[in-house]
Amino acid sequence: MGQGRFRLPDFTRPGARWIGLGLLALLVGAVGARFGKARPAESPMAATGARRTVWVAAVEFKGTADAGKEPFPAEEPPPGQGIRLMPPRRGKWETEAYRWDPGLIVAYQGDELDLHFWGVNGDVHPAEIEGYGQRFTVRRGRLTRVRLVADKVGLFRIVCHTHTPSMVSYLLVLPRSVATVPAP
Repeated sequence: MGQGRFRLPDFTRPGARWIGLGLLALLVGAVGARFGKARPAESPMAATGARRTVWVAAVEFKGTADAGKEPFPAEEPPPGQGIRLMPPRRGKWETEAYRWDPGLIVAYQGDELDLHFWGVNGDVHPAEIEGYGQRFTVRRGRLTRVRLVADKVGLFRIVCHTHTPSMVSYLLVLPRSVATVPAP
């Protein structure tokens, strides 16, 4: 890797994404431990699940560089339409990446989720919540609602099939038994 250049990890390699998610889980656990003791939740929501609305945006990040100050990268972007690299025109080169925002949605088993997808960039995003059989399409300037009960514990990809590999978010469903509230 060249000096002064930052490169994102290649999360398309087998096992690489699990390392990142493992680090995220450790961080979440450390933050939870830092804010005092916790006890099992005793609210009615804890036993039956909560109704939650989560807003998700289909966005495109763009970057531009002056080719005289920052040379055009020699490496090709990963395959797919989610990350693009455009060669210099009029002395500038561009890059872009499509994403869902937020990149992680956390729920407890039994929660009723109402996911509101809003299309900001890209005209159409054929998408799926893997493991839940939820297929849907998000279009620019339109609201797409996806309702589901988070009845399966685990980590599930929310993927746009057009803008791979970057347009992936995750639904993390935790067992209801780990739901906690701060001690008084």
